[in-house]
Amino acid sequence: MKIKIYLILTLFIICGNINAQDWAKKAYQAVFTLKTFDDNGSLIASSNGFFVGNQGEAVSGFSPFRGASRAIIIDSQGLEHEVKCILGANSIYDVAKFRVDISKSTPLTTNSSTATDGSQIFILPYSVKKVPTCIEGTVVSSQKVSGGYDYYTLSIAATDNTDNCPIIDATGCVIGLLQRSGVGETNTEYAIGIDYLNDLKITGLSFSDKTLKETKIKKDLPEDPDQAVLSLYMATGVLDSLEYRTLIDDFILKFPTNTEGYIYRSQQSYQDNRFEDVDRDMTTCIKMASRKDEAHYNYAKFIYNKLVLKPNVSYPLWTFDKAIEEADAACKVNDNNIYMQTMAEILFSAERFDESFNVYSGEIDKGFTTAEMYFGAARCKEMVGDTTACIEYLNNAIATFDKPYLKEVAPYLLSRAQILLSAGKYRMAVVDLNEYENIMSAQINDNFYYIRAQAEVEGHLYQQALNDLTTAITKAPHNTLYYSEKASLEIRVSMFDDAIKTAKECTEVDPELSDGYLFMGLAQCLKGDKEVGIKNLQKAKDLGDPQADELIAKYGNE
Repeated sequence: MKIKIYLILTLFIICGNINAQDWAKKAYQAVFTLKTFDDNGSLIASSNGFFVGNQGEAVSGFSPFRGASRAIIIDSQGLEHEVKCILGANSIYDVAKFRVDISKSTPLTTNSSTATDGSQIFILPYSVKKVPTCIEGTVVSSQKVSGGYDYYTLSIAATDNTDNCPIIDATGCVIGLLQRSGVGETNTEYAIGIDYLNDLKITGLSFSDKTLKETKIKKDLPEDPDQAVLSLYMATGVLDSLEYRTLIDDFILKFPTNTEGYIYRSQQSYQDNRFEDVDRDMTTCIKMASRKDEAHYNYAKFIYNKLVLKPNVSYPLWTFDKAIEEADAACKVNDNNIYMQTMAEILFSAERFDESFNVYSGEIDKGFTTAEMYFGAARCKEMVGDTTACIEYLNNAIATFDKPYLKEVAPYLLSRAQILLSAGKYRMAVVDLNEYENIMSAQINDNFYYIRAQAEVEGHLYQQALNDLTTAITKAPHNTLYYSEKASLEIRVSMFDDAIKTAKECTEVDPELSDGYLFMGLAQCLKGDKEVGIKNLQKAKDLGDPQADELIAKYGNE
């Protein structure tokens, strides 16, 4: 009986090996040797891997790719092929998915079902032009790891040259990738499940992925267009200009009807003043893009920005009329308020103020009552001299914000203050400037306080003006203009002692400036100290002040 059982087991093992050799005749063509190299072409690592797709998609360990600038595979026919790009990687499980530059590949058949404990498995080694002898073993156990994927413990006598080779079940299907334990000859090895490998992918955030930064080999773009666009954004500042340009070129090849690739490439060209390249790309974008409105709109923006921000760089083909034409084309495809606002901005810059106003007011009438729309309309009215209408639209712009005001309202408050100043409504302007100070105090400089002081003087708010001039001096103690203005105002309100003190400070800052001596002498004369005052007025005269002669004549003869 024992002899019979032994013969049955022997026959079972023989049959198993025969079956293994049957599927191995085709399967071994999917296994290859992987070699990686550094910047100098020196070999970093040599390992194995296998194809999981028919377009060159393959898997192996990630470790060989660390620090690598180039990688090749040597297939079952002994032919070399370049690794084109990384499709995904994980350093925790030490796995990588990548694409090989090959016209067609033969992938292994996949079994995504969990292999049962005790089931028969094989290591399929790399071999050139001959069917290899598979190494037989069994599954000891399986466990679920991140995402519910399989991770196997195996009982198998793996050899040193089989790391990252495929683990095949008795039906000839791959269940995982061998990961050597590196612990002597224990016959205990491990494998990460094939589903985990197949699901490795690049996402829009991959350019910030620590693992992928460890290899210099190009990373593929995600298959999802939105994720691919995110990749373009995330790669900004991460890749050098040549690598980034290559990434954009790849995006355009992969998504030829998506406007984003052409826009990103045009932005690079625009920065380098290569407007002809921008023009060519955006013209192609209009022809190819599925969203024609986006293409026309962005073309208009490039032209407009060049005309406004880079007017001294010659490119005669781009004019305001051309920008208006493209903006109009976008609006005709999609009556979008953003497009219309851009149209109004271009018309304004072209000094077609009435047409610009009509666009702004039309959008406001449609219900797009934003601060930007009101402000645009206000600027148009300002340019045609309609101050009343300008202030009204600025009032509407500011009314879109709730109190207490935040920083977003600051530009509109400052603009209204400037218009009110030009209209002679000084006290109203001061109110806006006070509000502006409340919300922008950390960013306000000496010039702000000087301007507000001038408005306060015109509004007969003298004490406030003196306070602001004092603040301006504190912020810019070497600016003699502020001392002169303050001394002049102090004389105006009969604060002669204060004027003398301020004027003296002015002379200390700049002894060669006549203003300090002029105001000091005038204040002293008005106070009754004419002898000393005349001397200072004479000093101002000697320094070239044209007003000094008249004052000397007036107070010297009294």
